[in-house]
Amino acid sequence: MTFAGLGLPSSVTDVSSHQRGELRPTPRPCWGDQVIAGRHRHVAGARPPIVAMAAAVSSVVRRVEELGDLAQAHIQQLSEAAGEDDHFLIRASAALEKLKLLCGEEKECSNPSNLLELYTQAILDMTYFEENKLVDEDFPEDSSQKVKELISFLSEPEILVKENNMHPKHCNLLGDELLECLSWRRGALLYMYCHSLTKRREWLLRKSSLLKKYLVDGISYLLQMLNYRCPIQLKEGVSFQDLDTAKLLSAGIFSDIHLLAMMYSGEMCYWGSKYCADQQPENHEMDADVSGASCTTQKEPLDFREVGEKILKKYVSVCEGPLKEQEWNTTNAKQILNFFHHRCN
Repeated sequence: MTFAGLGLPSSVTDVSSHQRGELRPTPRPCWGDQVIAGRHRHVAGARPPIVAMAAAVSSVVRRVEELGDLAQAHIQQLSEAAGEDDHFLIRASAALEKLKLLCGEEKECSNPSNLLELYTQAILDMTYFEENKLVDEDFPEDSSQKVKELISFLSEPEILVKENNMHPKHCNLLGDELLECLSWRRGALLYMYCHSLTKRREWLLRKSSLLKKYLVDGISYLLQMLNYRCPIQLKEGVSFQDLDTAKLLSAGIFSDIHLLAMMYSGEMCYWGSKYCADQQPENHEMDADVSGASCTTQKEPLDFREVGEKILKKYVSVCEGPLKEQEWNTTNAKQILNFFHHRCN
């Protein structure tokens, strides 16, 4: 097994070359056994577990159907505005049509995982079309509301599962890879938006505090994406055909997207240190209008330098170690680390 088999390009010379590429890994969710009602003691007024589970499933089906109808209407508007057929909008619409058919079946017999997968795939495709438009236009001045809207769309699958309390670990319904996709897409969107904002000097002078919120949110999403799957522990006596791949997996790096998330979050930490350093430290709670409900509230101020140094050192170590032959560029990462070093001194 080679790392290229995990989706790593054979030759990449600059991380920024991925900026206009596809912003999400292709999800390959493996749906495990669905929620099984366990044995619980009955308490006064409580519904039996099986009845409660059936009600929860029915509630999820209804809500997914409602959200699917809203998304389909939004896609129709986008298609009409574009004036031409788009591959991603066509694929999103097809997924929602299939979702509608499944929701029309007897709700108690519906599989919530299948419905959530279809809805999530449609949202990923629909928002990808809109993100590309924003990137192509270099995020016009009035883009903030659209960015919030896209992040809200990308947060809906997680919010839906949490609200209905379908399972203690909602990743069992969405799958680690879909959760990674959702976090990656939100973090990458905020990365690109912030990259555009840092080139607007007048805006920075007036709204550096808003930039700081976007940076904290974006970094949180990217770190969340990197932490969904645990590193694979290398055991003594176990041989690997490709030792470099084994080292990457043990470092929790499962694809090129994981490397990009490290570089993006490190660069966002650099922007935070450079443009937001004069602000008073404050605790950062995630702005629900910007971030949705999936990021953990920051109980302490995010230390841009500390987080950036840690993740970029790991990035450089990996690129110059197991991935040395893949030619990942570390110049920018080293320049940022040098900036952090001088800023600290």
